[in-house]
Amino acid sequence: MDRIERFLQQRADQGLLRALKPVDSRGAGKLRRDERELIDFSSNDYLGLANHPAVKRALQEAAGKFGASSCASRLLSGDMSIHHTLEAKVAALSGKEGALVFSSGYQANVGIISALVGRGDAVFSDKLNHASIVDGIGLSGAKCFRFRHNDLDHLETLLKKHDREFESRLIVTETVFSMEGDRPPLDKIADLKDKYDGWLMVDEAHATGIYGPHGAGLVAQEELAQRVELIMGTFSKALGGFGAYVAGSRRVIDFLVNACRSFIYSTALPPVIAAANLAALETVEKEPWRGTVLRENAAWFREQLIARGYDVRGSSQIVSLVVGEAQRAGAASKALEAQGFWVLPIRPPTVPAGESRLRFSLTCEHSRQQLSELIEHIDKVLHASVCQ
Repeated sequence: MDRIERFLQQRADQGLLRALKPVDSRGAGKLRRDERELIDFSSNDYLGLANHPAVKRALQEAAGKFGASSCASRLLSGDMSIHHTLEAKVAALSGKEGALVFSSGYQANVGIISALVGRGDAVFSDKLNHASIVDGIGLSGAKCFRFRHNDLDHLETLLKKHDREFESRLIVTETVFSMEGDRPPLDKIADLKDKYDGWLMVDEAHATGIYGPHGAGLVAQEELAQRVELIMGTFSKALGGFGAYVAGSRRVIDFLVNACRSFIYSTALPPVIAAANLAALETVEKEPWRGTVLRENAAWFREQLIARGYDVRGSSQIVSLVVGEAQRAGAASKALEAQGFWVLPIRPPTVPAGESRLRFSLTCEHSRQQLSELIEHIDKVLHASVCQ
């Protein structure tokens, strides 16, 4: 234990141990903590569905019918009809034959990748892919080749160099990257996948509900469903619920039911959550204005920051304002909190050294007045001596 204690103390001395920051309540683009109400720019509830009356009503009705838990894994006695209803809805939305729901996005990515590839196979992964993708590749035993972020020339160089070395080749990318807020050229990645006889898996976690017909995602928006073998998405972000899914061919889904360890050995998604997720999907179809307002707000906010000369990344509802050193990002975050804005700093190792940033997650519940006031305070904060 002495060695462990020394290690923990070293991490603490280096400032590498983060602390949890409990929130008392949140909703309508705001949160309350320490008896203060703050305008919330950290939430993934992009469409404001977590507190939507239809979603809460569906959850409450399901609780009366099913109780709180599914009480077992799907392959034992935890498989319920509402899981299949949700999977059928997701499959139809994604333009695929089947779908499988998971209890989290992390669980989904780790399980899907480690089930489908192994020793003798290769995975070509965008350098900025989420940790769950990285960990899934690591567990699989497959050879991993990381290509520079959205760099198709680098991807093709790697695919061409290792064309004959592996049994299977899987390309993995996100459709909206969580730290940069940008998007990949999916059609061109699909071209490379076809050219080198591989598979393509996309993570739509930050795109589901916001882009494409009825919130199906960027794969559907770009009409690529038949060229993308695996479409993963989450219910826990724009849909305001919990859990995740993968959509694909019937054969792939049937295989995952039997081979995906994170699915097999986990208690099934609670039926109350499945009901809430179904209601959220229906609400996205009935209230498309939510996505429209979100996209327009994000575009306006980004344009205003760029016009002021800031280094702004992305093309989605996630707006990253790069400020440089970690200390400056932390100081700016605290200064904005003092003014009533909850904006979190993103620092190494999550982003490269020298690229620490303020990450703004916009929702359809933010008003232009709130965004205008935020911009004014950003100007003041980033020019104040405390952030120099």
